[in-house]
Amino acid sequence: MRMKSFSANPNPASRTAARNAFLVNQFATPGLGSLMAHRWIAGLGQLALAVAGFALIVVWFVKMMFEYYGQMSGDVPVKPAGWMGELGAVLFAISWFWSLATSISLLRHAKDDALPTAVPPKLSELPKS
Repeated sequence: MRMKSFSANPNPASRTAARNAFLVNQFATPGLGSLMAHRWIAGLGQLALAVAGFALIVVWFVKMMFEYYGQMSGDVPVKPAGWMGELGAVLFAISWFWSLATSISLLRHAKDDALPTAVPPKLSELPKS
């Protein structure tokens, strides 16, 4: 019984699969396309950074909204929480650039998925009737 390793897939993906992984990595969720291409460690790392960055940005946004609504209703001082949003943006940017590097690597190592062209048989090889 052969065990699967968590290293890079030894069999390169087709050009179409690599392109789809690139599109998902860059325009949907960093790391998800890497997981689609069986790059498990890179994909999980990218996804973890993207989720952590997004969560920090959401927490920062919610805190800022509570403070702004508090100012509208009374004299509530604004407590700076900008570090949370900045850290979240940095983490998300790191995950996005890491997924970009993985996507470029996938495209470089992808094999051509062009359909094999059928070669017509020579006239001398055709059966005689």
